[in-house]
Amino acid sequence: MENEFKSIDEENRWSPLYGEIRFKSPVLPNKIAKNPENKNRNRYRDVNPYDHSRVKLQNVENDYINASLVVVEEAQRNYILTQGPLPNTCCHFWLMVWQQKSKAIVMLNRTIEKDAVKCAQYWPTPEDEVLPFRETGLCVKLLSEDIKANYTVRVLQLQNINTAESREIFHFHYTTWPDFGVPESPASFLNFLIQVRNSGSLDPGYGPTVVHCSAGIGRSGTFSLVDTCLVLIEKRKDPSTVDIKQVLLDMRRYRMGLIQTPGQLRFSYMAVIEGTKMLIGSSSQQNQCTDLSKNDQTDERYNGKRPHTEEEEQNDDKSQETETSESTLRKRVRDIRKANTAQKVQQMKQKMTDVERKRKRPRLLDT
Repeated sequence: MENEFKSIDEENRWSPLYGEIRFKSPVLPNKIAKNPENKNRNRYRDVNPYDHSRVKLQNVENDYINASLVVVEEAQRNYILTQGPLPNTCCHFWLMVWQQKSKAIVMLNRTIEKDAVKCAQYWPTPEDEVLPFRETGLCVKLLSEDIKANYTVRVLQLQNINTAESREIFHFHYTTWPDFGVPESPASFLNFLIQVRNSGSLDPGYGPTVVHCSAGIGRSGTFSLVDTCLVLIEKRKDPSTVDIKQVLLDMRRYRMGLIQTPGQLRFSYMAVIEGTKMLIGSSSQQNQCTDLSKNDQTDERYNGKRPHTEEEEQNDDKSQETETSESTLRKRVRDIRKANTAQKVQQMKQKMTDVERKRKRPRLLDT
């Protein structure tokens, strides 16, 4: 696998390889997503779940949600890949989490990216006591929040208002992964993946882990592909038989467009290679990977190329060389608070809209 990576890198074949994957990917029916009554439940017009693998809400008049069940039987992994909730679909999102008996939500985007809202604030902030979703009879409470340099881990309480039954849900939020881009290093991503795995949330004993970014295909596809490949490498007697490209094509049968750029495909290979060394290597290799994450170093095995987008490399490399981890954390906390404030404004506007909706006829929200 590492030799394959080096060969593709040296010959600069990531774009052709990605084009080959897109060409071979299946195009399956997605008629339900395009029904007029479901238009305002889709964040993007061109990202829709396939009819055969879409998650169906239970005991409701309209069972549609833009979410797909991705099943990898050999790896014993089930993921629900979904879009970032809209203000009018947060209630459907939590109903899905409740009905599917999911133990964890993996969020790979920020609520606001490049001055655009990419996801509604569907979980309570520390300032909120509880976030109710009366349309579906659920409420969410924040129990704890642990903010780290690259990600935040929250523990949420999801309660059924009618029965008083409650469950604890992990919320793993990767906060430094740019849209259409890749994490700052394979090590930082793998440390995040290890946190998710160590919680036991991905185990077969629980319902499917809910994974989302903004559209639920690029970053979400990268996360699911890397985790799946690492499981297969652990399970198979001959790890070299794991074909990353074929695994991705198989997963694309369940949700369209998984992995959106050649850069994300390249990063997936990098993360699988490094993750394999952590799994089968010595403890010293694992510690080295952790150190790479902390210091955000470049691995010479990848020709000195940082796994960033070209735009980020041009604009951010100089500042990253001098920025300390402590100042980075402070900046990210400020960004989180800024995003939370913006989302509170959005929530207030939504409440005003709800009041108007009760007075007049229902209005469709522009996605």
